[in-house]
Amino acid sequence: MKLDVNAVRNDFPILQQKIYGKPLIYLDNAATTQKPNAVMQAIVRYYETLNSNVHRGNHLLSIQATDAMERARNRIASFIHAPHPEEIIFTRGTTESINLVAQGFASSLLQPGDEVIISALEHHSNLVPWQQACLRTGAQLKIIPLDESGQIRLGDFRNLLSEKTRIVAIAHVSNVLGTILPVQDIIDLAHRRGIPVLIDGAQAVQHLPIDVSQLGCDFYAFSGHKIYGPTGIGILYGKGSWLEKIPPFQFGGEMIEIVSFEKTTFNEIPFKFEAGTPNVEGIIGLAAALDYLCQIGLESIFKYETELFEYALHKLSRLDDVRIIGRAKDRCSVISFLLDHIHPYDTGTLLDQMGIAVRSGNHCAQPLIDLLNLPGTVRVSLSFYNTREEIDILITALQKVKDIFQ
Repeated sequence: MKLDVNAVRNDFPILQQKIYGKPLIYLDNAATTQKPNAVMQAIVRYYETLNSNVHRGNHLLSIQATDAMERARNRIASFIHAPHPEEIIFTRGTTESINLVAQGFASSLLQPGDEVIISALEHHSNLVPWQQACLRTGAQLKIIPLDESGQIRLGDFRNLLSEKTRIVAIAHVSNVLGTILPVQDIIDLAHRRGIPVLIDGAQAVQHLPIDVSQLGCDFYAFSGHKIYGPTGIGILYGKGSWLEKIPPFQFGGEMIEIVSFEKTTFNEIPFKFEAGTPNVEGIIGLAAALDYLCQIGLESIFKYETELFEYALHKLSRLDDVRIIGRAKDRCSVISFLLDHIHPYDTGTLLDQMGIAVRSGNHCAQPLIDLLNLPGTVRVSLSFYNTREEIDILITALQKVKDIFQ
């Protein structure tokens, strides 16, 4: 079924407003996506009818809130095809999910001389936690280099794998270049040596169908606010066998089984990793976002976004003095570029004055930007509520930016 983008846009109240007197054109979806009415209504309903602490009370509201939260866990597991709901851990976002795994490995699984492999494309959230884990343990951080197109060199990755490799942590989609990494090949190569793989899915889960069972990855992390859900809620999928091995990195209520002044034993998964009162409204809001997407139709969304991405890439490529950064064959959702000799911050600021929201800078991937010898980029990132007409307005606006500087 063809996606009705005009009907979809009516579900997002924020898109109806004006910025500096001009209709908002929101092209910063890689930073955060906007929220449909269905998500906001689910959060309001929770506070109006269910608000209570979960897993702690035997009164009706607590029981109902707990049931709603655990139904959401089941819903999220189903969305990414996780085989067991208890393998879904609630965190504050992708960053905390990756930190959970990195600190767990640093606590008990990394030794001096061990190696951790990441790629040159990583967001700081999938670089700094592993960098710090290596500094703490004496392990070494190995980097998969890029080819000229902005894709990782799979042959070099194969050569980096060794008996010292303890984990591979890799992005599914680059938040700077839009490159779709060959994660299935990475997982297969690592698993042949018995090496676990963590996938940072922050930029993938809203644009690509995700099946963690088919991929076979050991960990998969993503954020609710990137997939039309609330901020402050994240997901870590982990195979039960690995979650049992990793110690918790936060301590307090809920994550305990028995506590005395002498010792503490920890709860079973997933609760072992969910210390304190969870973001119940965020969990319920995320489940509502996934229901909303499925109601529209995931295949229709993915098809429309692919066509829109190709249209935007074609239009930007034809504009004089625009340099597209990254030319990988497999890309989605994100286009980074530079306009003539104009600094990306200046381009972004002027576009904002025209009602167009883009992202300018290093995009929390400073080592990649330094590797490419760039001052930063202007980043356009797309959603299924964006339109071709908005892309045409962007192209006209970029021409105006050029005229201003000339």
